[in-house]
Amino acid sequence: MVMGELTQETEVLVIGSGPGGYAAAFRAADLGLEVTMVDPEPRPGGECLFRGCIPSKTYLYLSELIHDAKRAEAMGVIFGRPRIDLDSLRAWKQKIVDQLANGLLDLSNRRGVQLVQGTAVFEGSDRVRLSGAPISHIQFKNAILATGSHPAPFREIKFKKGSRVMDSASALELTDIPESLLVIGGGYIALELGTVYASLGSRVTIAVRSGRLLRGADPDLVAPLITRLNETFEAIHFNTTVSSLEENHDHVKVKFEGGLDKDEQTFDRVLIAVGRKPNSVDIGLETTKVKLDDRGFVMVDEYQRTTDERIFAVGDVAGGMLLAHKASREGKVAAEVIAGEPSAFDARAIPSVVYTDPQVSWCGLTEQQAEKEQIFVKVERFPWKFSGRAMTMGVGNGLTKILIRPETGQILGVGISGRDSEGLISEGVLAVEMGALAEDLALSVHPHPTLSETEAEAAEIFIGSAIHVPPNKKRK
Repeated sequence: MVMGELTQETEVLVIGSGPGGYAAAFRAADLGLEVTMVDPEPRPGGECLFRGCIPSKTYLYLSELIHDAKRAEAMGVIFGRPRIDLDSLRAWKQKIVDQLANGLLDLSNRRGVQLVQGTAVFEGSDRVRLSGAPISHIQFKNAILATGSHPAPFREIKFKKGSRVMDSASALELTDIPESLLVIGGGYIALELGTVYASLGSRVTIAVRSGRLLRGADPDLVAPLITRLNETFEAIHFNTTVSSLEENHDHVKVKFEGGLDKDEQTFDRVLIAVGRKPNSVDIGLETTKVKLDDRGFVMVDEYQRTTDERIFAVGDVAGGMLLAHKASREGKVAAEVIAGEPSAFDARAIPSVVYTDPQVSWCGLTEQQAEKEQIFVKVERFPWKFSGRAMTMGVGNGLTKILIRPETGQILGVGISGRDSEGLISEGVLAVEMGALAEDLALSVHPHPTLSETEAEAAEIFIGSAIHVPPNKKRK
């Protein structure tokens, strides 16, 4: 050991303080383990809180208010054109972030979790070296890797502060409202941030390499969203690639390939949202027994244990669905396994939610998966045009569908496209997790009029008791 370097010992070292990291640290502390959590940020929260989930949903809620104000005109209530105060928007977002970060900091302190601001690099299977921290080394019995992910690069472009070519983090800084914005990508980040900028007044164009948006969702769930985006976006270019980007002082020149009428166009700003890469490089994993897959994600088993028995991995760095709620559950599993508790990650239904207008949510089996895996299912769809509550809200273009095993009636998957599907999907998650039957859902009395009724109505179609859709059989 170098003279003057301070080494500390801990039972559990958590590297990263995002949803996976702080969930692991808090759960481990609750189980009586000594926990140290290391992160470059001074407060817990990670990418999700500071540069992802929370900032984007703050702005998306405001976008929803703007859309609702326009929608209300058809109902006889006219608010007039909104006046956008960017300084106040950014201040509101920061206020929310600070409140949540300070709350996590308080929870951490109450649990006795030691927070260390710095960057950790493995020196072996039981030791890390820290930089930018008062401690030089930490010796651990077990480590939980929760380093997350970062925006995937595009044509080796390096995102720089002040650049007109942005990644998702810089887009959420909302430095201005560009007159024109090109979004490269067709996933949830691209569509959510495109929705934010369009609602604030930008002319948004989407360029997608494939012929679809949200490839993880079934096309019928995405269809209402595409209808809406065609109204709010300047253009959606499918089967289109960007061959070059040339940034100038007041615009970005873009060359397209894909048969557009104009293969060269200019935009005030460009947002690149083509996926995310795991933060598994340059952290010393080569000094451990941890193995990565061919995409750079850390390989783990159902206990979140890596190929190094001392080291666990959770969240984005461990692959799978890159979602905060999945990371949190994995973090708890890792902590419980280390503490000797019977635990494993065995979720049947991990919900996905896209916070656009309309929202798109799904869980469990999708039709695409069923077809690929040759699983025969009965799909029942309840269009929201038959929902009294949806019609009162002016959102009758939504859809609720349920995938059912026909021979048993077991619910295998649920998908919802429409207002507030972020909350509605939870009933679907519970149904799939508990192995509920369509009859269970149909015979559970739902309040009227509500959007949640649409889930019961879809199940009623399967058992033959639906009354709010046209009959599919003639009465005897």
